[in-house]
Amino acid sequence: MQDSQLVDPFGRRITYLRLSVTDRCDFRCTYCMSEDMVFAPRAQILTLEELYAVADAFIGLGVRRIRVTGGEPLVRKGLPSLLARLGAREELEDLAITTNGSQLHSMATTLREAGVKRLNISLDSLNPERFAEFTRRDKLDQVLDGIEAARRAGFKRIKINSVIQKGRNDDEVADLVAFAVARGLDISFIEEMPLGSVSSHQREITFCSSEEVRERIEQRYQLVRSNHATGGPSRYWQVAGSETQVGFISPHSNNFCGSCNRVRVTAEGKLVLCLGDEGALDLKSLIRRYPGDSERLRDALMTALQLKPEKHHFRTDEQVQVVRFMSMTGG
Repeated sequence: MQDSQLVDPFGRRITYLRLSVTDRCDFRCTYCMSEDMVFAPRAQILTLEELYAVADAFIGLGVRRIRVTGGEPLVRKGLPSLLARLGAREELEDLAITTNGSQLHSMATTLREAGVKRLNISLDSLNPERFAEFTRRDKLDQVLDGIEAARRAGFKRIKINSVIQKGRNDDEVADLVAFAVARGLDISFIEEMPLGSVSSHQREITFCSSEEVRERIEQRYQLVRSNHATGGPSRYWQVAGSETQVGFISPHSNNFCGSCNRVRVTAEGKLVLCLGDEGALDLKSLIRRYPGDSERLRDALMTALQLKPEKHHFRTDEQVQVVRFMSMTGG
C-alpha cells in the first residue's frame, strides 16, 4: 500500500484524519463547552459534499483512517449519506465515530450499514446525578440504551472514553472498567486537556494522571501490557481474563507527540495541525473559491503539513493555553 504523501518536518507520516461534521451538540459537557455555547452559523459549516471533498483529498494522499467527530456528529442532518460514501472507499482501513451515545438507540444499525467499523462513546459516570453534572443533561439512561443498541448492531470494536477528574469521578474508575468488562467493551481514560475556559472546576485541582487511574484499576483488576493499537494516542493494557483493552491517553504525563500521525479538520473547514496549537489553515475558503479543484486542495494540504509543530505544551495550571473549546476542534 502506498505510503502517505503527507510528511511533516519531523518525518512523521499523516495517515489518520479526524473530521468534524458539526460544532453542535445535544450535551454541554463541562470540560468541552460552555452552557451558553454560541455555535457557528450554518453557512460557515462545510456542506456534506465539501466534507467529502476534504476526506477524498486526504485519502488520495495516503490517509487510511478517518474518525468522524463533532460536537456530536450524530445530530448532523444527512450524516449517513456521507458515511456511506466514505465507507465505500476501499482505500480506508478504518472508519470510526466518536459520539456521546445519545442518538445511538435509533442510529446504531444505520451507522453499521453505512460502513462504520468502530465507535468511541463518551461516558464519564455511571451515576445519574453525576452524569447530569458532567453533561448538564439528564440522559444517562438514553446513553446506556445507545450502548446496548451499538452492541446489537455488531460493530468491530466499541470503546468507552472517560475523562477522569480528581474529586469528581475518580472514585468510579474501577466501576467503569467493570462496566466495560461485563459487556465486552474497551475503555480509554483521558487526562483532561486545557482547551477553552471552564467555570465548573479548577483544572489544577481536578487533574488526575493516567498513572493514578491505573493504580486505582489495579486495586481490583490485573492489567497486562497489550500490543493493541487503533492508530490513536492510547497506550493499552488488557484486563487479565477478559477481552477488554484499557487505554490511557496522557497528554500531560506521557507526551505522545513523537508518534503523532494525525491532523484534524473542524466543521468550519479549518485544518488543525496540532490540538495544542492555535494555528490553522482555512480550507473552506479554498474549496469555495475553487470548487472541484482537488489538485489545488491536495497541494495546500501538503504545504500546510510543513507547519505542523513538533509537540504540544499542555500544563495543568489554570492558564488557558488554547482558547477554542474541544467541541470546536473535534475529538
